Amino acid sequence: MMENKTPKEFLSPLTAGIGLGLALMFMFLITGHGLGANGFFIRLSVWLSDTVIPVWTENNNFLYTMTGDGNPLNEWISWEIAGVALGALAGSLMSRRFRFKIERGQSIGKPARILLALIGGILTGFGAQLSRGCTSGLGLSGGATLAVAAFVFLIAFFVAGIVVSLITRRIWQ
Repeated sequence: MMENKTPKEFLSPLTAGIGLGLALMFMFLITGHGLGANGFFIRLSVWLSDTVIPVWTENNNFLYTMTGDGNPLNEWISWEIAGVALGALAGSLMSRRFRFKIERGQSIGKPARILLALIGGILTGFGAQLSRGCTSGLGLSGGATLAVAAFVFLIAFFVAGIVVSLITRRIWQ
């Protein structure tokens, strides 16, 4: 019997939003923390740096203050990120949307697309550190607690996204 390879429809934004809200609520109830990702990558960087080049880490004012946290697997946020990765994989497999490919426009090559993604990721990581939280940590979890910083961040995040999309839209056409 031939299996249907057609991808399933995406969830409606309302359904996805309700699911995200429930996930956030359960994170607060189960762990006492909201959603977030930036803290994991900082902890992982500090741990790797301290393991591979401890002298450099000791002389780095930013990293050294966080070296006492130990192995990142001892932190709740590490398991949250593992769950996000496994959930994304499971969801893409169940919806038949899992593919190894680089999304890009017709007027941009793969190396340039990878470079733009890397630059965007670095800038987003820098912005997350500067604002003391990522879109999920500060935006969603902070917004759920009605923190003013969350709404300022989300407005700035969307404005920056619109500006960058206007600048880069030609490469996607």
